[in-house]
Amino acid sequence: MAMSQASRKRPAAKATFKLLAPSAFGFSEIGQTIASTPDHLKGRTVWTSLYSLTNDPAQQHIKLLFQVVKVEGDTAYTVFKAHDLARDYLRSLVRRGSSKVDGIFDVYTKDGCKLRVMVLATTLKRAQTSQERALRKVMGQVVRDKAQQLDFDGFVQEMVLSKIASDIFNAAKKVYPLRKVEVRKSKVLELAPHVVSKL
Repeated sequence: MAMSQASRKRPAAKATFKLLAPSAFGFSEIGQTIASTPDHLKGRTVWTSLYSLTNDPAQQHIKLLFQVVKVEGDTAYTVFKAHDLARDYLRSLVRRGSSKVDGIFDVYTKDGCKLRVMVLATTLKRAQTSQERALRKVMGQVVRDKAQQLDFDGFVQEMVLSKIASDIFNAAKKVYPLRKVEVRKSKVLELAPHVVSKL
């Protein structure tokens, strides 16, 4: 028996929601997205570039991942989840006759958020294994010290805006001559409840 037009289930009407970056990025508008209900929007993630938030072309290579955690009316609020640097940019940092030193560090911020922070340093000339170890030790010390001093928002700001990379460079260049230091990637492993509740 054919189903009548009236009895067919109609698709839910979809609404447009405005996406806002977290407080660390001044609640700047990321863009808009469509969802049938606010609940369908919660948990959704979106990648954007730092350039789209700051209009600074020098920051086009910095990619940010945000996740929707709260919806009020037609506005969706997000939290920072991760960041990454463009592959082309990272490749441009490595030169022949130099060394690439990677470090991966899990740290807790002052207010109890856990992040995995991945640091890249390139040297002016090829480094020995012992020198690479010494550089990695300095990287870890600076990242851990910063995490202990700063809350989640402050740490994310300094990490994404290259302040932590600059501090690592200034400390590590005393160990071995460096060309560049970047926090190439990060990921939030545990988010303290207050980060969401204060939105």
